[in-house]
Amino acid sequence: MFKDFIKHLFPRVVLKKNLRLSYTFCLGGLAFTALLSLLLSGALLLFHYQPVPERAYASILALERDVWGGSYIRNLHRFSSHLFLVFIFLHTVRVLLTGAYQRPRHFNWLIGCALMLLSVFSGYTGYLLPLDQLAYWATQTGMELFRSLPLGNFLYGVLVPDQVGGVSSLLRFYILHITILPMLIMGLSGLHFYRVRKNRGVLPYL
Repeated sequence: MFKDFIKHLFPRVVLKKNLRLSYTFCLGGLAFTALLSLLLSGALLLFHYQPVPERAYASILALERDVWGGSYIRNLHRFSSHLFLVFIFLHTVRVLLTGAYQRPRHFNWLIGCALMLLSVFSGYTGYLLPLDQLAYWATQTGMELFRSLPLGNFLYGVLVPDQVGGVSSLLRFYILHITILPMLIMGLSGLHFYRVRKNRGVLPYL
């Protein structure tokens, strides 16, 4: 699977016509590029962010004020997350409009839907981390909406065992945002590319 993933990113042969701008607009590739930018900028932010309620916001201010390029890296991370979600949404719309979700690509369509949900949830967990007023109230509103879903109260208790912005909830959002969700997204992305190659969707000559 990993071999096919690498081959999909770096194929031995590419037809000239596939390099032209087409109706697909390479939105999947652009989304993956934004994801790589997210991971790289997020890894740099890890060196300065402190996931403790008393120091989270202060660490963000210190990052922007005292670290050379800190403000740029943080804005790059935020801008990449916006682009990532926009590209995934447009890619999903393109698949719907062109009927590319039908057999034999239906399984890959489900993987793509899971990727989109995980990406939105990852962005949501990251929204709380600066712990400023906007982050607090946006997360509080989101969690209240979350409780209206089936099993919402149970999941609320898992994500927010104390209160929004409390020690335990901030730590859980932090761990979800920097480890569990990125690993799931990268794993599903690899499976997504693998299935594209197996279905010979965009590279039928391989």
